[in-house]
Amino acid sequence: MFPWRPKACPCDPAAKGWVEQRLAWLAGQFGDSAFTGRPVVLPTAAFFPDRYDDSEASARAMFDRICTYMGADPHRVDLELTADAASMDLVDEQGRALGGAAGTFSLLGGRVSITLDRSDLGDPMALVGTIAHELAHLRLLGEGRLSPRNFDHELVTDLTVVFMGMGIFLANTPRNWPSDMKTWPQTQLNRPEYMSPAMFGYALAHLAWHRGERWPAWARYLAPAPRAELRASLRYLLRTADSTFPPQ
Repeated sequence: MFPWRPKACPCDPAAKGWVEQRLAWLAGQFGDSAFTGRPVVLPTAAFFPDRYDDSEASARAMFDRICTYMGADPHRVDLELTADAASMDLVDEQGRALGGAAGTFSLLGGRVSITLDRSDLGDPMALVGTIAHELAHLRLLGEGRLSPRNFDHELVTDLTVVFMGMGIFLANTPRNWPSDMKTWPQTQLNRPEYMSPAMFGYALAHLAWHRGERWPAWARYLAPAPRAELRASLRYLLRTADSTFPPQ
């Protein structure tokens, strides 16, 4: 299907190595079958059969269903919807956008508190991605698998959503702002706080590669930009097999 050889991986070397290393780490945490054995969750009635009407009740029903897909216990979670001032369009001193918090996660004792911004209720794709991201915090921080002191804990949280089969929603609504850029350890390469479109494409390409899908049917549910990143990344993997996290 891909007769030409790609020149390079769409991710820069630091991001490429990070995606591979952390996918392998997640496989060790949750088992390989969590990556290949789960369904890829799609924005369809088959996965979300409940009526959604932007209400708090329908958001709670959606939340409980996503808990099932993420392997999270909804009874541990106190869910709150609020008008969060942090989601306003703010800029830094250079006029670059500062990312607002579409959701927050906190842990107190054995209870987990997740807060969602009411403004997202009108955008189900973004809402599902935010919920999945916050539940990934539960699976990582709430289960003692990862420390918030890890420099990459937000990146790992995004990647966990992909690993659990819900990456389409975050890939379609990525949270990237130039003001979030730092550098990868021991390099001068830019490191985003959350996964970039190229990183989502490369991670999703590993999902297709591990599942033996030369071009997955679920790709049609991706927006054009992440679908292009997936295509380039999958072409690269199928032609080179250049990854430290290959299919078994």
